[in-house]
Amino acid sequence: MGTSVSAGRTKGLVTIKPVKYFKEDAALTADTVMAEVEINATSSTTVREGLDLVAVLDVSGGMIDDEKIESVKKAMLFVIMKLTPVDRLSIVTFSNHATRLTPLRSMTPAAQNDLKALVNSLRAGGGTNIKAGLDIRLAVIAGRVNTIARTANIFLMSDGKQPSFGGARPGQVAIYTFGFGRDTDHQLMSDIAKKSPGGTFSTVPDGSKVSLPLSQLLAGLLTVVAQGVQLTITPKTEEGDVDTVVVAPSAEYTQATNATTGVVTIKFGTLFAGEGRRVVITLALKDVTARSSEEYDAPLAEAHHSLTAQARPPRERQVPQVIQILRTPSPSQAPGASSKARQVQAEIVRRQHADAIRQARLLADANELKEARYKLVDAQNALDDIVLDDGEKLVDSLRTELLQLIALMDTEELYKAQGKPYALASETSHGRQRYAARDGGNVDGVRLFATPRMDTYLEQAKNFEKDPTAPVPSADEDVKQEIIANPLSSISTELALALRNAIEALQGIEKMMVAPSK
Repeated sequence: MGTSVSAGRTKGLVTIKPVKYFKEDAALTADTVMAEVEINATSSTTVREGLDLVAVLDVSGGMIDDEKIESVKKAMLFVIMKLTPVDRLSIVTFSNHATRLTPLRSMTPAAQNDLKALVNSLRAGGGTNIKAGLDIRLAVIAGRVNTIARTANIFLMSDGKQPSFGGARPGQVAIYTFGFGRDTDHQLMSDIAKKSPGGTFSTVPDGSKVSLPLSQLLAGLLTVVAQGVQLTITPKTEEGDVDTVVVAPSAEYTQATNATTGVVTIKFGTLFAGEGRRVVITLALKDVTARSSEEYDAPLAEAHHSLTAQARPPRERQVPQVIQILRTPSPSQAPGASSKARQVQAEIVRRQHADAIRQARLLADANELKEARYKLVDAQNALDDIVLDDGEKLVDSLRTELLQLIALMDTEELYKAQGKPYALASETSHGRQRYAARDGGNVDGVRLFATPRMDTYLEQAKNFEKDPTAPVPSADEDVKQEIIANPLSSISTELALALRNAIEALQGIEKMMVAPSK
């Protein structure tokens, strides 16, 4: 079972930020409004779901090269030492055939010692049959007895050559894939991750340490604070302003629109502590000049969210965020100049940036490297038009990402060895709004979507690589250190939520006090 939590505290695990708008007002004639709704998970890790992790390890002959198998073994030792008795681990290996070396075992000290010995005994040889490994993984997940307040996930580590015996079936569990070296079938590994809910593909170039990118995703899985996270956008059609509501499509969520009510439901799945999800909404507004010639505040929609956590599926709607805008006969022509408007612009450009990377990859796959680089340069120029607040790191990270890709598309050989896997990892990271290692997780500084715990685990993994005999703090010890560093972290989200509710209540009272009597 996961760490206990009172029913009321689930409300503070995920919150909706105040809605941001691309422009400050809209016309009384037909117009459009672009808005961003952002949900954030608490940064506190004192409450999390238990982890059921299946590590599917390639032990084929190709893993002998560049000591890949030794790097995998060291990475798995790091994983084992981070897990706690609330977590369970199963190890599956595959070459010509697949073998379940251990069922899901609670990571007690005795189990940790057993699995360390098992990992140290691994030897590489034979062919590569990813399908067999994933099929056994399906059986391990399907055989779970206790699933309450737990999250099931897969690590697939392989040089990723085409399966010897047919295609691999991802299933309905998040799969985080790690492709090793220039001979990897990067497209296959990326496809496996993309076809699973929430999974990402990370590339591990030749000579890289597997523990570095692996530690990043482990940090996320050991801080899952909410599952089944949903966002609902309910149009206020009765007010007569809204015509349609369209949510920008994205790979990181599924959405459905009720044809009768226009209500849009967006499903995000799990959220790691410190993670967020941003949704861009376009609202088409009706012409209201026939009923109004003066400006007024127009309520357009409400954004609600719900989640399950710690075996408690409340599903009651949380405090909603109202989406509204000033409608005026003299609207401003340019986008808003506020900080929030610039953030919406940045999110729109980020999505365009991700699509440019995808298009450049497709061009490069067709050996049109020059055109691919032009596509990336165009995306780079688009970043120059964004002015953000001091300290905003998004544009710098996007620019660094593009510069790396442009360099890696210089020649066909370089692109196939490093450019394509870098592009695929970038695509899954942007698509999921979740961290993925683009070059082994340690070189280029692109830390998009990384959480504080990921930063901590990266440093721990680096230290472990230097000295594997040094003790590695468990996930429980990490939480203790976080609380010592920030004693209010475990209740900061709830305090912020209570403060916001109090402010909104006071604002409501103020409006009542100054409202003209009738």
